[in-house]
Amino acid sequence: MKLINWFIILLGIVGLISVRVLEDQMFYDPFLNYFHEANRHASFPAFDWGKLIISHFVRFGINVALSALIVQFIFSNKQWTLQAVVLMLIVFAITFPLYLYCIHTKFEVGYLFSFYMRRFVIQPLVLLLIVPTFYYRKVLQARGN
Repeated sequence: MKLINWFIILLGIVGLISVRVLEDQMFYDPFLNYFHEANRHASFPAFDWGKLIISHFVRFGINVALSALIVQFIFSNKQWTLQAVVLMLIVFAITFPLYLYCIHTKFEVGYLFSFYMRRFVIQPLVLLLIVPTFYYRKVLQARGN
């Protein structure tokens, strides 16, 4: 790969790390401290549904854009980048309503389930699955399979 590609991939990774490091300043998420305290008996925080939903959509958008940038410059294949974005959208479309339901029921469905649904909503975990999968696909194509 060209040096410029590696630089852009590194910028994408730094961007994703920055979103994580600066999450408390960039996004409205009253559940941040609730889950960070690792205290399952912490009181359920007061929150604004509208601000919470908008904040999660903005965060997801930033994560998807940076993830797509990384995928594009690793594989240089627009079709695969589009597939990666579609996969991330599908996972978000499944996990976000589940997470909102968890909030609605005040995590009665379970603390750990709610915690992990939140992780899929706010973190680009799907990227960790997409890159090795697409790399394997690239190796298979190179072998002629």
